Amino acid sequence: MSSGVEVPGSQRRPGIWSYFGFSGTRRRPLSVSLPRNFDPNRDADPFEKPDRHSRHRSTNSNGLMGDYKGSSIMNQGQRLRYLKTGGVIAFILLVLYFVAPRDALSRASHSSGGNTAAGDAKAQCTKSYSKEKPLIQYALMIDAGSTGSRIHVYKFNNCGPSPELEDEVFEMTAKIEGRKGGSGLSSYDGDAEGAAKSLDPLMETALKSVPKEYQGCAPIAVKATAGLRKLGKEKSDNTLAAVRHRLETVYPFPVVSEEKNGVEVMPGEMEGVYAWITVNYLLGHIGGPDKNPTAAVLDLGGGSTQIIFEPTFPDTPRGGMPNKLLDKDNEYALNFGARDFALYQHSYLGYGLMEARSNLHATLLTSLYDSHGKDDAAFLSKPITNPCIAPGMSREVDVPLPAGHTLGAKVTVNMTGPLTPSPTQCRYWAEKTLHKDDECAIAPCSFRGVHQPPFEQTFAREAVYLLSYFYDRTMDLGMPESFTLRELHDLANKVCAGETAWDVFDAVPKAREELGKRPEWCLDLNFMYGLLRSGYGMPIDREVRIAKKIKGRELGWCLGASLPLLEANSGWSCKIRTVQ
Repeated sequence: MSSGVEVPGSQRRPGIWSYFGFSGTRRRPLSVSLPRNFDPNRDADPFEKPDRHSRHRSTNSNGLMGDYKGSSIMNQGQRLRYLKTGGVIAFILLVLYFVAPRDALSRASHSSGGNTAAGDAKAQCTKSYSKEKPLIQYALMIDAGSTGSRIHVYKFNNCGPSPELEDEVFEMTAKIEGRKGGSGLSSYDGDAEGAAKSLDPLMETALKSVPKEYQGCAPIAVKATAGLRKLGKEKSDNTLAAVRHRLETVYPFPVVSEEKNGVEVMPGEMEGVYAWITVNYLLGHIGGPDKNPTAAVLDLGGGSTQIIFEPTFPDTPRGGMPNKLLDKDNEYALNFGARDFALYQHSYLGYGLMEARSNLHATLLTSLYDSHGKDDAAFLSKPITNPCIAPGMSREVDVPLPAGHTLGAKVTVNMTGPLTPSPTQCRYWAEKTLHKDDECAIAPCSFRGVHQPPFEQTFAREAVYLLSYFYDRTMDLGMPESFTLRELHDLANKVCAGETAWDVFDAVPKAREELGKRPEWCLDLNFMYGLLRSGYGMPIDREVRIAKKIKGRELGWCLGASLPLLEANSGWSCKIRTVQ
Protein backbone atom coordinates (compact mmCIF):
# COMPACT_ATOMS: atom_id res chain seq x y z
CA MET A 1 0.00 0.00 0.00
CA SER A 2 1.31 3.48 -0.94
CA SER A 3 0.60 7.03 0.27
CA GLY A 4 1.39 8.60 -3.06
CA VAL A 5 0.59 8.36 -6.69
CA GLU A 6 2.25 5.82 -8.89
CA VAL A 7 4.52 7.49 -11.37
CA PRO A 8 3.84 6.48 -14.94
CA GLY A 9 6.59 4.39 -16.47
CA SER A 10 8.21 3.57 -13.18
CA GLN A 11 8.65 -0.01 -11.73
CA ARG A 12 8.65 -0.93 -8.09
CA ARG A 13 11.62 -2.80 -6.73
CA PRO A 14 10.59 -5.72 -4.52
CA GLY A 15 11.70 -5.60 -0.91
CA ILE A 16 13.81 -8.42 0.54
CA TRP A 17 10.82 -9.94 2.42
CA SER A 18 9.00 -10.59 -0.83
CA TYR A 19 11.34 -13.55 -1.38
CA PHE A 20 10.07 -15.31 1.78
CA GLY A 21 6.64 -16.82 2.06
CA PHE A 22 4.72 -16.78 5.36
CA SER A 23 1.73 -18.96 5.75
CA GLY A 24 -1.40 -18.03 7.61
CA THR A 25 -4.22 -15.50 7.26
CA ARG A 26 -3.16 -12.12 6.00
CA ARG A 27 -3.54 -9.52 8.73
CA ARG A 28 -5.07 -6.08 8.28
CA PRO A 29 -2.35 -3.47 7.58
CA LEU A 30 -1.36 -1.42 10.58
CA SER A 31 -0.98 1.82 8.49
CA VAL A 32 -3.38 3.58 6.19
CA SER A 33 -2.97 5.96 3.26
CA LEU A 34 -3.46 9.64 3.73
CA PRO A 35 -6.40 11.25 1.92
CA ARG A 36 -5.60 12.11 -1.66
CA ASN A 37 -7.82 15.28 -1.86
CA PHE A 38 -6.73 18.54 -0.20
CA ASP A 39 -9.28 20.38 1.98
CA PRO A 40 -8.93 24.15 1.38
CA ASN A 41 -10.84 24.98 4.59
CA ARG A 42 -8.33 23.12 6.69
CA ASP A 43 -5.87 25.22 8.67
CA ALA A 44 -2.60 25.46 6.86
CA ASP A 45 0.35 23.69 8.24
CA PRO A 46 3.34 25.98 8.06
CA PHE A 47 5.67 22.97 7.84
CA GLU A 48 3.76 21.21 5.09
CA LYS A 49 5.39 20.89 1.70
CA PRO A 50 3.45 22.76 -0.92
CA ASP A 51 2.73 19.86 -3.27
CA ARG A 52 2.06 17.18 -0.61
CA HIS A 53 -1.67 16.81 -1.42
CA SER A 54 -1.48 17.82 -5.06
CA ARG A 55 -2.72 15.43 -7.71
CA HIS A 56 0.40 16.32 -9.66
CA ARG A 57 3.14 15.67 -7.19
CA SER A 58 6.73 16.17 -7.99
CA THR A 59 8.29 13.23 -9.71
CA ASN A 60 11.57 13.53 -7.94
CA SER A 61 13.17 10.41 -6.58
CA ASN A 62 12.71 11.37 -2.95
CA GLY A 63 8.98 11.25 -3.26
CA LEU A 64 9.01 7.90 -4.99
CA MET A 65 11.45 6.31 -2.48
CA GLY A 66 9.49 7.69 0.41
CA ASP A 67 6.42 6.03 -1.00
CA TYR A 68 8.16 2.64 -1.13
CA LYS A 69 9.91 2.99 2.19
CA GLY A 70 6.62 3.31 4.02
CA SER A 71 5.22 0.18 2.40
CA SER A 72 8.33 -1.93 2.96
CA ILE A 73 8.69 -0.86 6.59
CA MET A 74 5.13 -1.94 7.32
CA ASN A 75 5.62 -5.41 5.77
CA GLN A 76 8.99 -5.90 7.41
CA GLY A 77 7.50 -5.13 10.81
CA GLN A 78 4.97 -7.88 10.43
CA ARG A 79 7.58 -10.41 9.52
CA LEU A 80 9.98 -9.35 12.22
CA ARG A 81 7.35 -10.19 14.79
CA TYR A 82 7.23 -13.76 13.48
CA LEU A 83 10.99 -14.05 13.66
CA LYS A 84 11.18 -12.60 17.15
CA THR A 85 8.55 -15.03 18.44
CA GLY A 86 10.35 -17.99 16.88
CA GLY A 87 13.66 -16.82 18.26
CA VAL A 88 12.26 -16.60 21.81
CA ILE A 89 10.88 -20.16 21.59
CA ALA A 90 14.18 -21.52 20.27
CA PHE A 91 16.08 -19.73 23.04
CA ILE A 92 13.83 -21.25 25.74
CA LEU A 93 14.31 -24.78 24.32
CA LEU A 94 18.08 -24.27 24.18
CA VAL A 95 18.17 -23.16 27.81
CA LEU A 96 16.12 -26.21 28.86
CA TYR A 97 18.49 -28.53 26.99
CA PHE A 98 21.53 -27.27 28.92
CA VAL A 99 19.82 -26.83 32.27
CA ALA A 100 17.88 -30.13 32.50
CA PRO A 101 19.79 -33.10 34.07
CA ARG A 102 21.35 -35.33 31.44
CA ASP A 103 20.63 -38.62 33.18
CA ALA A 104 16.95 -37.71 33.55
CA LEU A 105 16.64 -37.06 29.83
CA SER A 106 18.45 -40.31 29.07
CA ARG A 107 16.29 -42.33 31.42
CA ALA A 108 13.15 -40.90 29.92
CA SER A 109 14.41 -41.77 26.47
CA HIS A 110 15.38 -45.29 27.53
CA SER A 111 12.22 -46.10 29.38
CA SER A 112 10.10 -45.18 26.39
CA GLY A 113 12.16 -47.23 23.94
CA GLY A 114 14.51 -44.40 23.16
CA ASN A 115 17.78 -44.58 21.31
CA THR A 116 20.39 -43.15 23.67
CA ALA A 117 22.38 -44.59 26.56
CA ALA A 118 21.19 -44.12 30.14
CA GLY A 119 23.36 -42.95 33.01
CA ASP A 120 27.05 -43.67 32.62
CA ALA A 121 26.55 -46.67 30.32
CA LYS A 122 28.74 -46.67 27.22
CA ALA A 123 28.10 -48.19 23.81
CA GLN A 124 29.93 -48.40 20.51
CA CYS A 125 27.63 -45.80 18.97
CA THR A 126 25.49 -42.92 20.19
CA LYS A 127 22.11 -43.88 18.76
CA SER A 128 20.29 -47.14 18.25
CA TYR A 129 19.59 -48.41 14.76
CA SER A 130 15.85 -48.47 15.46
CA LYS A 131 13.84 -46.06 17.57
CA GLU A 132 11.83 -49.07 18.73
CA LYS A 133 14.77 -50.42 20.73
CA PRO A 134 17.03 -48.92 23.40
CA LEU A 135 20.66 -48.44 22.53
CA ILE A 136 21.82 -50.87 25.24
CA GLN A 137 20.17 -54.07 26.45
CA TYR A 138 21.20 -56.59 29.11
CA ALA A 139 20.13 -60.23 29.50
CA LEU A 140 20.96 -62.62 32.36
CA MET A 141 21.06 -66.41 32.09
CA ILE A 142 21.70 -68.86 34.96
CA ASP A 143 22.95 -72.30 33.97
CA ALA A 144 21.94 -74.43 36.97
CA GLY A 145 24.15 -77.46 36.38
CA SER A 146 24.32 -80.64 38.43
CA THR A 147 27.63 -79.74 40.08
CA GLY A 148 27.25 -75.96 40.28
CA SER A 149 25.39 -72.92 38.98
CA ARG A 150 26.79 -70.28 36.64
CA ILE A 151 25.51 -66.89 35.59
CA HIS A 152 26.15 -65.17 32.27
CA VAL A 153 25.52 -61.41 32.18
CA TYR A 154 25.34 -60.32 28.54
CA LYS A 155 25.52 -56.73 27.34
CA PHE A 156 24.23 -55.96 23.84
CA ASN A 157 24.01 -52.82 21.76
CA ASN A 158 21.51 -52.05 19.00
CA CYS A 159 23.86 -50.04 16.81
CA GLY A 160 22.94 -52.24 13.85
CA PRO A 161 19.87 -54.11 12.60
CA SER A 162 20.58 -57.02 14.99
CA PRO A 163 21.83 -56.96 18.60
CA GLU A 164 25.61 -57.02 18.92
CA LEU A 165 27.21 -58.73 21.90
CA GLU A 166 29.54 -56.21 23.52
CA ASP A 167 30.49 -57.89 26.78
CA GLU A 168 29.94 -60.97 28.91
CA VAL A 169 30.45 -61.38 32.66
CA PHE A 170 30.68 -64.93 33.99
CA GLU A 171 30.53 -66.19 37.57
CA MET A 172 29.93 -69.59 39.14
CA THR A 173 29.05 -70.82 42.61
CA ALA A 174 31.96 -71.95 44.78
CA LYS A 175 32.41 -75.62 45.57
CA ILE A 176 31.13 -76.68 48.97
CA GLU A 177 33.46 -79.08 50.73
CA GLY A 178 31.84 -82.28 51.82
CA ARG A 179 28.57 -81.67 49.96
CA LYS A 180 27.62 -84.42 47.56
CA GLY A 181 26.85 -82.99 44.15
CA GLY A 182 28.94 -79.86 44.59
CA SER A 183 27.04 -76.58 44.76
CA GLY A 184 24.28 -77.32 42.26
CA LEU A 185 20.60 -76.83 43.07
CA SER A 186 20.10 -80.58 43.28
CA SER A 187 22.75 -80.85 46.03
CA TYR A 188 20.31 -79.18 48.46
CA ASP A 189 17.91 -82.10 48.09
CA GLY A 190 14.65 -81.04 49.75
CA ASP A 191 15.90 -77.67 51.04
CA ALA A 192 14.26 -75.54 48.37
CA GLU A 193 14.91 -72.23 50.14
CA GLY A 194 18.57 -73.11 50.64
CA ALA A 195 18.87 -73.95 46.95
CA ALA A 196 17.31 -70.60 46.00
CA LYS A 197 19.67 -68.68 48.30
CA SER A 198 22.68 -70.46 46.77
CA LEU A 199 22.19 -68.20 43.74
CA ASP A 200 22.69 -65.01 45.80
CA PRO A 201 26.45 -64.72 45.03
CA LEU A 202 25.64 -64.91 41.34
CA MET A 203 22.98 -62.23 41.68
CA GLU A 204 25.44 -59.95 43.48
CA THR A 205 27.63 -60.22 40.40
CA ALA A 206 24.63 -59.25 38.27
CA LEU A 207 23.89 -56.21 40.44
CA LYS A 208 27.47 -55.02 40.06
CA SER A 209 27.57 -55.66 36.32
CA VAL A 210 24.28 -54.10 35.22
CA PRO A 211 23.89 -50.32 35.76
CA LYS A 212 20.95 -49.37 37.97
CA GLU A 213 19.27 -47.55 35.09
CA TYR A 214 19.02 -50.87 33.22
CA GLN A 215 18.32 -53.38 35.99
CA GLY A 216 14.54 -53.03 35.77
CA CYS A 217 14.64 -53.94 32.07
CA ALA A 218 17.29 -56.69 32.18
CA PRO A 219 15.44 -60.05 31.98
CA ILE A 220 16.71 -63.12 33.82
CA ALA A 221 16.01 -66.82 33.20
CA VAL A 222 17.15 -70.00 34.95
CA LYS A 223 17.72 -73.24 33.04
CA ALA A 224 18.45 -76.33 35.14
CA THR A 225 19.89 -79.55 33.71
CA ALA A 226 18.54 -83.04 34.08
CA GLY A 227 20.37 -83.40 37.41
CA LEU A 228 17.49 -81.64 39.14
CA ARG A 229 15.06 -84.26 37.83
CA LYS A 230 16.79 -86.88 39.94
CA LEU A 231 15.24 -85.27 43.02
CA GLY A 232 11.80 -86.31 41.82
CA LYS A 233 8.99 -84.10 40.56
CA GLU A 234 7.85 -82.72 43.93
CA LYS A 235 11.30 -81.65 45.14
CA SER A 236 12.26 -80.37 41.73
CA ASP A 237 9.10 -78.28 41.38
CA ASN A 238 9.48 -76.87 44.90
CA THR A 239 13.09 -75.87 44.22
CA LEU A 240 12.19 -74.10 40.99
CA ALA A 241 9.28 -72.31 42.67
CA ALA A 242 11.56 -71.12 45.49
CA VAL A 243 14.12 -69.85 42.97
CA ARG A 244 11.46 -67.90 41.06
CA HIS A 245 10.01 -66.39 44.24
CA ARG A 246 13.40 -65.22 45.50
CA LEU A 247 14.40 -63.69 42.19
CA GLU A 248 11.08 -61.88 41.86
CA THR A 249 10.95 -60.50 45.40
CA VAL A 250 14.58 -59.76 46.27
CA TYR A 251 16.12 -58.54 43.04
CA PRO A 252 15.21 -55.78 40.55
CA PHE A 253 15.50 -57.88 37.41
CA PRO A 254 12.29 -59.04 35.66
CA VAL A 255 12.00 -62.84 35.64
CA VAL A 256 10.80 -64.47 32.42
CA SER A 257 7.26 -65.77 32.84
CA GLU A 258 6.24 -69.35 33.54
CA GLU A 259 4.46 -69.45 30.16
CA LYS A 260 7.82 -68.79 28.49
CA ASN A 261 9.66 -71.31 30.73
CA GLY A 262 11.67 -68.68 32.57
CA VAL A 263 12.67 -71.02 35.42
CA GLU A 264 12.70 -74.64 34.30
CA VAL A 265 14.46 -77.93 33.88
CA MET A 266 15.55 -77.51 30.27
CA PRO A 267 14.55 -80.25 27.81
CA GLY A 268 17.54 -81.95 26.20
CA GLU A 269 16.57 -80.95 22.67
CA MET A 270 16.61 -77.27 23.63
CA GLU A 271 20.34 -77.44 24.30
CA GLY A 272 20.77 -78.16 20.60
CA VAL A 273 18.39 -75.40 19.53
CA TYR A 274 20.12 -72.80 21.71
CA ALA A 275 23.56 -73.96 20.58
CA TRP A 276 22.38 -73.55 16.97
CA ILE A 277 21.25 -69.99 17.71
CA THR A 278 24.61 -69.21 19.37
CA VAL A 279 26.69 -70.47 16.43
CA ASN A 280 24.63 -68.84 13.69
CA TYR A 281 24.32 -65.56 15.59
CA LEU A 282 28.08 -65.29 16.05
CA LEU A 283 28.59 -66.19 12.39
CA GLY A 284 26.20 -63.40 11.42
CA HIS A 285 23.85 -65.80 9.65
CA ILE A 286 20.75 -64.87 11.66
CA GLY A 287 19.42 -61.67 13.17
CA GLY A 288 20.38 -59.43 10.25
CA PRO A 289 18.44 -58.17 7.24
CA ASP A 290 19.96 -60.73 4.84
CA LYS A 291 18.66 -64.30 4.49
CA ASN A 292 21.97 -66.12 4.70
CA PRO A 293 22.26 -69.92 4.66
CA THR A 294 22.57 -71.25 8.20
CA ALA A 295 25.09 -73.69 9.63
CA ALA A 296 24.30 -77.10 11.10
CA VAL A 297 25.35 -77.76 14.70
CA LEU A 298 26.29 -81.20 16.00
CA ASP A 299 27.09 -81.31 19.69
CA LEU A 300 28.71 -84.31 21.39
CA GLY A 301 28.46 -84.26 25.16
CA GLY A 302 29.24 -86.93 27.70
CA GLY A 303 25.74 -88.38 28.05
CA SER A 304 23.93 -87.26 24.91
CA THR A 305 24.45 -85.89 21.42
CA GLN A 306 22.36 -83.40 19.45
CA ILE A 307 21.94 -82.61 15.78
CA ILE A 308 20.15 -79.54 14.46
CA PHE A 309 20.05 -78.01 11.00
CA GLU A 310 17.75 -76.16 8.61
CA PRO A 311 16.96 -78.55 5.74
CA THR A 312 15.97 -77.31 2.32
CA PHE A 313 13.30 -79.11 0.30
CA PRO A 314 12.09 -78.89 -3.30
CA ASP A 315 8.98 -76.80 -3.89
CA THR A 316 7.05 -79.93 -4.85
CA PRO A 317 7.69 -83.56 -3.86
CA ARG A 318 9.76 -85.44 -6.41
CA GLY A 319 11.92 -88.52 -6.58
CA GLY A 320 10.79 -89.65 -3.16
CA MET A 321 11.90 -86.35 -1.63
CA PRO A 322 9.16 -84.54 0.34
CA ASN A 323 8.73 -80.78 0.24
CA LYS A 324 8.66 -80.38 4.02
CA LEU A 325 9.59 -82.05 7.29
CA LEU A 326 7.51 -85.15 7.76
CA ASP A 327 8.05 -85.77 11.47
CA LYS A 328 6.63 -82.92 13.53
CA ASP A 329 8.17 -84.37 16.70
CA ASN A 330 11.61 -83.43 15.40
CA GLU A 331 10.65 -80.07 13.94
CA TYR A 332 11.35 -76.87 15.81
CA ALA A 333 9.75 -73.65 14.59
CA LEU A 334 11.92 -70.68 15.50
CA ASN A 335 11.27 -67.00 14.94
CA PHE A 336 14.36 -64.89 15.40
CA GLY A 337 15.21 -61.46 14.06
CA ALA A 338 11.90 -61.18 12.18
CA ARG A 339 12.70 -64.39 10.30
CA ASP A 340 11.10 -67.83 10.55
CA PHE A 341 13.16 -71.02 10.62
CA ALA A 342 11.90 -74.60 10.29
CA LEU A 343 14.64 -76.60 11.99
CA TYR A 344 15.21 -80.32 12.25
CA GLN A 345 16.47 -81.31 15.67
CA HIS A 346 16.94 -84.43 17.75
CA SER A 347 18.72 -85.23 20.99
CA TYR A 348 20.00 -88.79 21.44
CA LEU A 349 20.15 -89.58 25.12
CA GLY A 350 22.76 -92.24 25.88
CA TYR A 351 24.92 -91.40 22.85
CA GLY A 352 27.33 -88.93 24.38
CA LEU A 353 30.97 -89.98 24.29
CA MET A 354 31.13 -91.44 27.80
CA GLU A 355 27.90 -93.36 27.24
CA ALA A 356 29.16 -94.51 23.83
CA ARG A 357 32.15 -96.16 25.50
CA SER A 358 29.88 -98.01 27.92
CA ASN A 359 27.54 -99.02 25.07
CA LEU A 360 30.38 -100.45 23.00
CA HIS A 361 31.92 -102.35 25.90
CA ALA A 362 28.54 -103.77 26.87
CA THR A 363 27.74 -104.76 23.27
CA LEU A 364 31.09 -106.52 22.89
CA LEU A 365 30.81 -108.26 26.25
CA THR A 366 27.22 -109.43 25.62
CA SER A 367 28.25 -110.89 22.26
CA LEU A 368 31.11 -112.83 23.90
CA TYR A 369 28.82 -114.01 26.67
CA ASP A 370 26.28 -115.31 24.15
CA SER A 371 29.00 -117.09 22.14
CA HIS A 372 30.49 -118.80 25.23
CA GLY A 373 27.14 -119.93 26.53
CA LYS A 374 25.18 -118.40 29.36
CA ASP A 375 26.52 -120.96 31.83
CA ASP A 376 30.16 -120.17 31.10
CA ALA A 377 31.37 -116.92 32.64
CA ALA A 378 34.98 -117.97 33.11
CA PHE A 379 36.10 -115.75 30.21
CA LEU A 380 35.31 -112.70 32.32
CA SER A 381 38.38 -113.34 34.47
CA LYS A 382 40.71 -113.28 31.46
CA PRO A 383 41.80 -110.30 29.33
CA ILE A 384 39.16 -109.58 26.68
CA THR A 385 40.45 -108.53 23.29
CA ASN A 386 38.87 -105.24 22.25
CA PRO A 387 39.68 -103.93 18.73
CA CYS A 388 38.94 -100.39 19.95
CA ILE A 389 41.96 -100.48 22.26
CA ALA A 390 45.32 -99.75 20.61
CA PRO A 391 47.80 -102.68 20.41
CA GLY A 392 49.94 -103.02 23.51
CA MET A 393 47.48 -101.18 25.74
CA SER A 394 44.84 -102.36 28.20
CA ARG A 395 42.24 -100.90 30.50
CA GLU A 396 40.18 -102.20 33.42
CA VAL A 397 36.63 -101.29 32.61
CA ASP A 398 33.37 -101.26 34.59
CA VAL A 399 30.76 -102.44 32.12
CA PRO A 400 27.10 -101.60 32.94
CA LEU A 401 24.64 -104.25 31.78
CA PRO A 402 20.92 -104.08 30.97
CA ALA A 403 18.45 -104.52 33.80
CA GLY A 404 17.78 -108.17 34.57
CA HIS A 405 21.01 -109.45 33.01
CA THR A 406 22.17 -112.75 34.49
CA LEU A 407 25.64 -111.31 35.15
CA GLY A 408 24.15 -108.53 37.25
CA ALA A 409 23.99 -104.77 36.83
CA LYS A 410 27.73 -104.37 36.24
CA VAL A 411 30.89 -106.41 35.72
CA THR A 412 34.53 -105.36 35.82
CA VAL A 413 36.79 -106.78 33.11
CA ASN A 414 40.18 -106.20 31.55
CA MET A 415 39.94 -104.87 27.99
CA THR A 416 43.14 -105.42 26.00
CA GLY A 417 44.16 -104.27 22.55
CA PRO A 418 44.68 -106.80 19.72
CA LEU A 419 48.10 -107.92 18.54
CA THR A 420 47.68 -106.00 15.29
CA PRO A 421 45.76 -102.78 14.62
CA SER A 422 42.07 -103.43 13.89
CA PRO A 423 40.34 -100.07 13.23
CA THR A 424 37.85 -101.63 10.80
CA GLN A 425 36.63 -104.06 13.45
CA CYS A 426 36.38 -101.19 15.92
CA ARG A 427 34.09 -99.32 13.50
CA TYR A 428 31.96 -102.45 13.22
CA TRP A 429 31.28 -102.44 16.97
CA ALA A 430 30.76 -98.66 17.00
CA GLU A 431 28.14 -98.89 14.26
CA LYS A 432 26.51 -101.86 15.97
CA THR A 433 25.70 -99.67 18.98
CA LEU A 434 23.74 -97.32 16.70
CA HIS A 435 21.03 -99.90 16.00
CA LYS A 436 20.64 -98.91 12.37
CA ASP A 437 18.25 -101.82 11.80
CA ASP A 438 15.60 -100.59 14.23
CA GLU A 439 12.15 -100.11 12.74
CA CYS A 440 11.82 -96.84 10.83
CA ALA A 441 8.24 -95.59 11.06
CA ILE A 442 8.84 -92.47 8.95
CA ALA A 443 11.57 -92.95 6.36
CA PRO A 444 14.35 -92.04 5.99
CA CYS A 445 15.89 -92.64 9.41
CA SER A 446 19.28 -91.94 10.93
CA PHE A 447 19.59 -94.53 13.72
CA ARG A 448 17.44 -95.91 16.50
CA GLY A 449 14.48 -95.56 14.14
CA VAL A 450 14.57 -91.76 14.31
CA HIS A 451 13.42 -89.91 11.20
CA GLN A 452 15.93 -87.50 9.66
CA PRO A 453 15.87 -85.68 6.31
CA PRO A 454 18.71 -87.04 4.14
CA PHE A 455 21.76 -84.93 4.87
CA GLU A 456 23.24 -85.14 1.40
CA GLN A 457 20.05 -83.97 -0.33
CA THR A 458 18.71 -81.39 2.13
CA PHE A 459 21.94 -79.91 3.51
CA ALA A 460 24.48 -80.39 0.76
CA ARG A 461 26.70 -77.28 0.87
CA GLU A 462 26.14 -75.36 4.09
CA ALA A 463 28.66 -75.30 6.93
CA VAL A 464 28.64 -78.01 9.60
CA TYR A 465 30.01 -77.19 13.07
CA LEU A 466 31.10 -79.90 15.50
CA LEU A 467 31.21 -78.92 19.17
CA SER A 468 32.31 -80.20 22.59
CA TYR A 469 33.98 -83.65 22.49
CA PHE A 470 34.17 -83.45 18.69
CA TYR A 471 36.48 -80.49 19.22
CA ASP A 472 38.44 -81.89 22.18
CA ARG A 473 39.29 -85.25 20.61
CA THR A 474 40.44 -83.85 17.28
CA MET A 475 42.07 -80.52 18.15
CA ASP A 476 44.28 -82.21 20.77
CA LEU A 477 45.74 -84.39 18.00
CA GLY A 478 46.58 -81.50 15.68
CA MET A 479 43.58 -81.57 13.36
CA PRO A 480 42.88 -78.26 11.57
CA GLU A 481 39.68 -76.31 12.15
CA SER A 482 38.25 -77.72 8.92
CA PHE A 483 38.59 -81.28 7.64
CA THR A 484 36.64 -83.99 5.83
CA LEU A 485 35.21 -87.19 7.23
CA ARG A 486 37.79 -89.08 5.19
CA GLU A 487 40.55 -87.25 7.07
CA LEU A 488 38.84 -88.12 10.37
CA HIS A 489 38.83 -91.75 9.20
CA ASP A 490 42.56 -91.55 8.48
CA LEU A 491 43.24 -90.01 11.91
CA ALA A 492 41.38 -92.86 13.61
CA ASN A 493 43.47 -95.40 11.70
CA LYS A 494 46.74 -93.77 12.82
CA VAL A 495 45.64 -93.72 16.45
CA CYS A 496 44.42 -97.32 16.36
CA ALA A 497 47.78 -98.41 14.89
CA GLY A 498 49.41 -98.01 18.29
CA GLU A 499 52.53 -96.37 19.63
CA THR A 500 54.78 -97.43 16.74
CA ALA A 501 52.73 -95.18 14.40
CA TRP A 502 52.43 -92.22 16.72
CA ASP A 503 55.56 -90.42 15.58
CA VAL A 504 53.31 -88.22 13.38
CA PHE A 505 52.03 -86.64 16.60
CA ASP A 506 55.45 -85.73 18.02
CA ALA A 507 55.16 -82.09 16.93
CA VAL A 508 51.72 -81.67 18.49
CA PRO A 509 52.10 -80.48 22.11
CA LYS A 510 51.14 -83.19 24.63
CA ALA A 511 49.55 -85.40 21.94
CA ARG A 512 51.81 -88.40 22.63
CA GLU A 513 51.25 -87.98 26.36
CA GLU A 514 47.47 -87.92 25.93
CA LEU A 515 47.46 -90.96 23.65
CA GLY A 516 49.63 -92.91 26.07
CA LYS A 517 47.35 -92.46 29.05
CA ARG A 518 43.99 -92.86 27.25
CA PRO A 519 43.57 -96.29 25.65
CA GLU A 520 40.06 -95.25 24.50
CA TRP A 521 41.31 -92.77 21.88
CA CYS A 522 40.83 -95.38 19.15
CA LEU A 523 37.28 -96.04 20.36
CA ASP A 524 36.40 -92.33 20.64
CA LEU A 525 37.51 -91.44 17.12
CA ASN A 526 35.84 -94.44 15.51
CA PHE A 527 32.59 -93.74 17.33
CA MET A 528 32.64 -90.11 16.13
CA TYR A 529 33.32 -91.22 12.57
CA GLY A 530 30.60 -93.88 12.73
CA LEU A 531 28.10 -91.40 14.21
CA LEU A 532 28.70 -88.87 11.43
CA ARG A 533 29.09 -91.24 8.51
CA SER A 534 26.74 -94.12 9.29
CA GLY A 535 24.48 -92.53 11.89
CA TYR A 536 23.72 -89.16 10.29
CA GLY A 537 24.51 -90.25 6.73
CA MET A 538 27.10 -87.58 5.89
CA PRO A 539 29.20 -88.14 2.73
CA ILE A 540 32.77 -89.22 3.41
CA ASP A 541 34.19 -86.16 1.63
CA ARG A 542 31.91 -83.72 3.42
CA GLU A 543 33.87 -80.95 5.09
CA VAL A 544 33.14 -80.18 8.74
CA ARG A 545 34.42 -77.56 11.15
CA ILE A 546 35.37 -77.88 14.80
CA ALA A 547 35.07 -74.91 17.12
CA LYS A 548 35.13 -73.93 20.75
CA LYS A 549 34.88 -70.19 20.16
CA ILE A 550 33.71 -67.89 17.40
CA LYS A 551 34.88 -64.28 17.43
CA GLY A 552 36.34 -64.92 20.87
CA ARG A 553 32.98 -65.98 22.33
CA GLU A 554 32.43 -69.37 23.93
CA LEU A 555 30.05 -71.67 22.10
CA GLY A 556 27.26 -73.21 24.12
CA TRP A 557 23.55 -72.91 24.77
CA CYS A 558 23.52 -69.94 27.20
CA LEU A 559 24.01 -67.18 24.64
CA GLY A 560 21.48 -68.76 22.31
CA ALA A 561 18.94 -68.96 25.13
CA SER A 562 19.51 -65.29 26.04
CA LEU A 563 19.17 -63.75 22.57
CA PRO A 564 15.41 -64.42 22.18
CA LEU A 565 14.84 -62.48 25.41
CA LEU A 566 15.77 -59.28 23.56
CA GLU A 567 12.76 -59.64 21.29
CA ALA A 568 9.28 -58.32 21.99
CA ASN A 569 6.75 -60.68 23.58
CA SER A 570 9.44 -62.92 25.05
CA GLY A 571 7.71 -63.32 28.39
CA TRP A 572 8.79 -60.34 30.50
CA SER A 573 8.21 -56.64 30.94
CA CYS A 574 10.23 -53.93 32.65
CA LYS A 575 9.80 -53.53 36.39
CA ILE A 576 8.45 -50.09 37.18
CA ARG A 577 9.93 -50.06 40.67
CA THR A 578 13.04 -51.82 41.84
CA VAL A 579 12.75 -54.04 44.89
CA GLN A 580 14.78 -52.80 47.85
